[in-house]
Amino acid sequence: QVQLVESGGGLVQPGGSLRLSCAASGFTFSQYAMSWYRQAPGKEREWVALSAYGSTNYADSVKGRTTISRDNTRDILYLEMNDLKPEDTGVYYCHARGPTYVMNESRMTYWGQGTQVFVSS
Repeated sequence: QVQLVESGGGLVQPGGSLRLSCAASGFTFSQYAMSWYRQAPGKEREWVALSAYGSTNYADSVKGRTTISRDNTRDILYLEMNDLKPEDTGVYYCHARGPTYVMNESRMTYWGQGTQVFVSS
């Protein structure tokens, strides 16, 4: 059974930092492209960051203050965010797609349940 379990959310003051974690199980973590998405109140879910093929990529809104990383020995994905802003408020979701060695249309997609981040003074 595939599971993606996020943790680390909470209330943070503007300018603060946090680290989110996503514990994965039920699939071969190292063979999947892993991403973070977020959804602000009243808005659509948006992509935040990607870790795949040994490289990373970030949305412009978080670039320069965000780091996505993964531990393929422990099957955990991380998202570290600094200089948090009120517009970073939302539910943060872990996303897995793969395995990356199969054709795109044959890849599986999994979502976690999300962890809430609230940036406010």
